[in-house]
Amino acid sequence: MKHIYAGKVRELYQDGDDILLVASDRISLYDVVMPTPIPDKGKLLTQLSLWWFEHLAEIVPNHVVSTDVPDEFAGRAIRVKPLKMVQVECIARGYLTGLGLKEYQKQGTVSGVALPPGLVEGSKLPEPIFTPTTKATEGHDEFITFDDVVAQEGRETAERLRELTLAIYRAGAERAAENGIIVADTKVEFGWDADGVLTLGDEVLTSDSSRFWPADRWQPGRPQFSFDKQYVRDWVSGTGWDKTPPAPEIPADVVATTRARYIEVYERITGSTWA
Repeated sequence: MKHIYAGKVRELYQDGDDILLVASDRISLYDVVMPTPIPDKGKLLTQLSLWWFEHLAEIVPNHVVSTDVPDEFAGRAIRVKPLKMVQVECIARGYLTGLGLKEYQKQGTVSGVALPPGLVEGSKLPEPIFTPTTKATEGHDEFITFDDVVAQEGRETAERLRELTLAIYRAGAERAAENGIIVADTKVEFGWDADGVLTLGDEVLTSDSSRFWPADRWQPGRPQFSFDKQYVRDWVSGTGWDKTPPAPEIPADVVATTRARYIEVYERITGSTWA
């Protein structure tokens, strides 16, 4: 195998015609990799993605070839087909929070989508919206409008990206709601396979790419209890860290709580016990 890419969380290896997508236990915040890993995080992301890929297969084709991987990567890797990735971060939002909330507070819009006045932290939107961003190789992703996606990718592709992103969000949110989980927002990535088919890649509906909230604790107007890396964001916001490397070490209790929340949402969504 040939190592071809090292991301903030994932490593890519070329293995014949396939790509080995390996998820690490690293956690990144504000585009900076934290020095402290979250035990089992890579396996949790991989297994939850595999569960969702299977359940979303009727909506969109995905890049999974098999889970036949070397023993050293067992549980944390997927064998996938190579894709020519679309250079757009495709985000669907059903609730207002995070950078979407900040954008709304400034302009009353998110990615050019106008929203009603008076929304607050955690407000449910009238309907899910497509809020794409750039896919920055350096620095931070920036909000772009649907028209920007049209200009970059062409109208047909842009409309398909929006359609698929919202379909994935709606299906995921409906399924998660059956188990008391709100999917506030999610990010997905697409690429073109060798036959020119737009294909779902990377990960899907995980605690790294989505915000998961317990439905019975949802209360607009305040920060929400989360089953994702927001817990680490909240901790780091109180440290005085300026969001530039090096990042501070994460305390053991924050690591343990974060791991427990990743496990709980995995178990609640899939109905399986994490071994």
